[in-house]
Amino acid sequence: MSHPIAPPGKDQILRLTSYTNYALRVLQMAAIRAPHLVRIDEVARAHRINRAHLTKIVHQLGQAGYLDTLRGPRGGVRLARAADQIIVGDVVRLTEGPLDLVECFNAETNACRLRGACHLSTKLREATAAFMAVLDDLTVAQIAANRADLLVRLGLVADDADASTL
Repeated sequence: MSHPIAPPGKDQILRLTSYTNYALRVLQMAAIRAPHLVRIDEVARAHRINRAHLTKIVHQLGQAGYLDTLRGPRGGVRLARAADQIIVGDVVRLTEGPLDLVECFNAETNACRLRGACHLSTKLREATAAFMAVLDDLTVAQIAANRADLLVRLGLVADDADASTL
């Protein structure tokens, strides 16, 4: 079966928001810097992310029990639990909310006349479940496992990263 090329900019059917991406980047950076504190400004610089966005994300991750936050001039964030206990799928659910790929996924707003008779929505639900199953099998420890490579890509050196938060 041949698949036509998608129109420019339309090649991704399922796409996570930048908010979720940034949340995962914060957790990943906290994991590679553990047990040291990570400052929001540090994450903003390393990933070229707006500090104000990160502040909202860090607040939500702290409220959800993923991060410990310490205020003040020597403050920062660190993982509130072991990186291998933080499931990426759970973080995605927190930051994305329901993954309603199509209108009929949301019973409250669905106006589709094909509800209950459409095989497409069934398959899209299966695809979403498969996507989330992969993320449910992934931990923050796994996305931070290549610590040395990540530090280099972020422009940090292992020694500098460890020393900058002491």
